[in-house]
Amino acid sequence: MNLLSTHFPESLGIADLGCSSGPNTFSALITIIEAVHNIYQQVNLPMPELRLYLNDLPGNDFNSIFRGLPSFYEMVKKKGVSGSCFVAAVASSFFCRCFPSNSLQFVHSSYSLHWLSQVPPGLYDEHGKPLNNGNIYITENSPPSVTHAFLQQFRNDFCQFLEFRSEEVVRDGCMVLVFIGRRTKQAGDKEGGLIWTPLSQAIKNLVSKGFIEEEKLDSFNLPYYGPSAEEVEEEVKREGSFTISRFEKLRITPWEASQNGKDLALMLRAVAEPLIKHQFGEEVMDMLFEEYAELIQLDIDEGKKKLTHFVLVLKRSK
Repeated sequence: MNLLSTHFPESLGIADLGCSSGPNTFSALITIIEAVHNIYQQVNLPMPELRLYLNDLPGNDFNSIFRGLPSFYEMVKKKGVSGSCFVAAVASSFFCRCFPSNSLQFVHSSYSLHWLSQVPPGLYDEHGKPLNNGNIYITENSPPSVTHAFLQQFRNDFCQFLEFRSEEVVRDGCMVLVFIGRRTKQAGDKEGGLIWTPLSQAIKNLVSKGFIEEEKLDSFNLPYYGPSAEEVEEEVKREGSFTISRFEKLRITPWEASQNGKDLALMLRAVAEPLIKHQFGEEVMDMLFEEYAELIQLDIDEGKKKLTHFVLVLKRSK
């Protein structure tokens, strides 16, 4: 909250982009509210009016979020925070304008920006045949044109994201963005496929057993891209509205919280099932994630592998 070091608004606009729904929906907001409360206490000012915006796609379960508001207000109260706090839902993709001009002082997004706005175009040849056969994401064997298509989609999406936020965030306002990236310049490295390679193999296993048509696998690609730090920095610099205040690259083992492949399969299923189900059918979902649980358990048993997580703090500079 660097903006608060120079002035202290009486009303703060705070947005959580890609809020999802569930027990963790309010966790980030509570942390942010506590930070604001502590800063205002230090300068002996009353707590500002808070305008909290929860954003996700229209299909998100906003009804369950609103049912959880009484518990949220109770948690805020237990933290010793008083004052007005207004919560609203914004059902929209964050790859477009979501908020009025200059209405936000702080934007947070956790584990959403590695998802693209769409599957990249350019994944088929001039005859309409898929180029990334047998894969659902970039691998070491993917043609250069496939890698280029994913990178170009990321560049377009991230640049748009920054452009739209530059209209909504006040000057000197901040964004904290947490998402999965990669540490190497090679998009098809093994780290990038740490989550998706076992899922791709699980689908192949069901193809070999006759439960999924091979054509459906060949034509399926995830709208996902884990960028390198250089690619992120390049887009921030090129768009020009924000400066990087802090950029941390954390190496975290995906299964730190659990050594159980079934638990990890459930976590991935909660995130990716809507996309996968649309392509392969609901009737194979249980079998697919059972296969995935077995494959990811093999990775767990082999030893520690790590994913790169980015924590990017941006300040609106112009």
